[in-house]
Amino acid sequence: MPIITKISVQKNNVERYNIFLDGNYSFSVDEEVLARFQLMKGKELSELDITEINYEDEIRKGVNSAIHYLSFRMRSEREVRDYLKQKEYPEPAIQEVIHKLYQLKYINDVEFAIAFVRTQVNTTKKGPSVLKRELKEKGISETNIDIAMKEYPMDAQLSHATALIEKTIKQNQKLSERSLKQKIEQNLLRKGFSGEMIQMAMNEVTIEKDEDQEWHAMIEQGMKAHRKFQKYSGYEYEQKMKQTLYRKGFSIELIDRFINEYEK
Repeated sequence: MPIITKISVQKNNVERYNIFLDGNYSFSVDEEVLARFQLMKGKELSELDITEINYEDEIRKGVNSAIHYLSFRMRSEREVRDYLKQKEYPEPAIQEVIHKLYQLKYINDVEFAIAFVRTQVNTTKKGPSVLKRELKEKGISETNIDIAMKEYPMDAQLSHATALIEKTIKQNQKLSERSLKQKIEQNLLRKGFSGEMIQMAMNEVTIEKDEDQEWHAMIEQGMKAHRKFQKYSGYEYEQKMKQTLYRKGFSIELIDRFINEYEK
């Protein structure tokens, strides 16, 4: 059996050691593996010993790599697994690494999910459906998602939804009232809010436009439509204008008023 003839500390990593067998470099190990297997000069190693040592060192390297990855922020188990796969660790080693990380309390999917929801609620205006989808993509179980979503109560959802409505109104003052309501609903659905919550939030904010506001929106959209269809005339012009402006949410009465006033 080969004999350890030399052990030296690596220059770039003082926690790793180079192992020389029968005068030649053979492999390197972590300091913890070195101590656990009591590797020292003059010790004989069988092929089985070397295989076991290398496997345990692979796990140790995986743990160290995962801890470094976790040092930047909390991660779910799936995120850590995917990271280790990208680093090309074998599946048996990854399984052992995950087991050790749970033992060391470096990963905990329940705590991760709760922290994730809290952060998103405090820093974004995402609705609950979006947060649930993002947690699922991170490998969080339905049970743990339900636990975490308790951090997003109805009053916080309502506050975020109304803030998004107010922002949408401010950015779309040139739309008709009907188009504005449609845009609000689409935005909130896309953000992950339920139909019930959207209705509650819309009841909290004044969306209705008075006659002057609707007329100014009519003028804005009417002039855009006119520039598009000014090459037409008569009946064809009027029909294209009416069809376009009706789709934008204006009433037939208001459209007729615009066309008549513009012609005058």
